[in-house]
Amino acid sequence: MITGAHAILYAKKAEATREFFRDVLEMPSVDAGGGWLIFALPPAELGVHPTMGKSGERHELFLTCDNLDSTVAALKKKGVKFKGKVHDQPWGTLITMKVPGGGEMGLYQPKHPSPTR
Repeated sequence: MITGAHAILYAKKAEATREFFRDVLEMPSVDAGGGWLIFALPPAELGVHPTMGKSGERHELFLTCDNLDSTVAALKKKGVKFKGKVHDQPWGTLITMKVPGGGEMGLYQPKHPSPTR
């Protein structure tokens, strides 16, 4: 029935964000026409969390990795900027990276089992 998921990032500088995903994160893509890149994502999982207080319903996108320390080091060599320090949580270790033209995105190494592995 469901064959995949299509995530959308809204960015003030969409071209800079596309370049980041293509050139820095090296995600494969196809041109859907006119330079409109559609990126292949690694296997994905979906967690459903209860809302907290007044935060309301919202959606987030995190990228995951197998080794946060080495991934952060490799991305820093490519010029990626990070906000704050690594946070250790019961479900994983995470950090926030800055996406050129597209705000911020979480990057984390899960501690929980994954349905894709």
